[in-house]
Order: sequence, then C-alpha cells, then structure tokens
Amino acid sequence: MLTKYTKVLNQYDLIGYYLDNRAMEQIQSFFDTGVDRIQITEIIANQSADIIKETYAQLFDEQPELLRPGGNSYTTRRYSACLRDIEYYLRYASYSIMSGSTQILDERVLYGLRDTYNSLSVPIAPTVRAIQLLEEVIIDKINSNDESIKSIISVPFEYLIKQLSEKDL
Repeated sequence: MLTKYTKVLNQYDLIGYYLDNRAMEQIQSFFDTGVDRIQITEIIANQSADIIKETYAQLFDEQPELLRPGGNSYTTRRYSACLRDIEYYLRYASYSIMSGSTQILDERVLYGLRDTYNSLSVPIAPTVRAIQLLEEVIIDKINSNDESIKSIISVPFEYLIKQLSEKDL
C-alpha cells in the first residue's frame, strides 16, 4: 500500500526527476493533515461497531425490502454478509484515510468486486447507499464543522461510490 507521500516519490523516481514545487506541496499537504488523519482513523477504529450498527440500521430503515423474502439481506447468511461488507468498506476506507491515498481501495476492494457481486446477484444501489451512510455517520461522529476534516473523511467514500457507480455491476 502506497501512502500519498510514497506515491509522489515513486512517480518522480520513475521519470527520473528531482522533486519540484508541485511534489513538495503534495508531500507538505500529506504531513500537514497527518494529525487529523490519525485522529479520524482512531475514532473510526474505536467506534467501528457503533458506526456499522448505525449504518445498517439506517440502510434497513430506508430499504426494508432488503430484509424481506427475496431481498438481498434476507436470511441470516445474507444479512451477515451485508454486515461483513459494510465493515469491509469501513476498514479499508480507514486505511485510505490514514495513508492519504485511494490505492488500497483499488487493490483490496474494487478489483474483483464485479465478479463477486455478479455471482451473488448483489444489487449495487444498496451498496452505494451503505457507503454513503458510512460517510455520513462518521462525519456526524467526528462532529466538526471544519471542511478540511470532512474532506479527509469523504475522499475514500466518494471514491468508492464513484468507482462502484461507474461499473456495470
């Protein structure tokens, strides 16, 4: 997994250039937001069970048909798989927040997801909504009006949403 810092260094190493002002600004931004990223990740780690519980409660309140016969969360096995996936998105989003990079999401979440979801007939819309709810619940728990904090939180979730929405699952 690359951090934003190592990603910039690798890019410049590949082309054989010294770091320029643009690279230095990207690296400086990574370090400037470090404490915020650590605090956000710590809150996610410490409150992950509550975040997941609030997310699925809201999802199933909004879309109760998922729990009814024929719904994708009907039966204990499917319900458990849904909760597992919500936890999976949250965990990898926290890694993304900490590293300042979305690369981990491509490597560990998005690659192969199409095949998995197609084989299980998982609809994408409730998945996207669950990811949106994760983002909203975390922003609510952080309880900050600081737009840079909200932006740090939003990056991995918005990336997942965009990538999943663009795929023909």
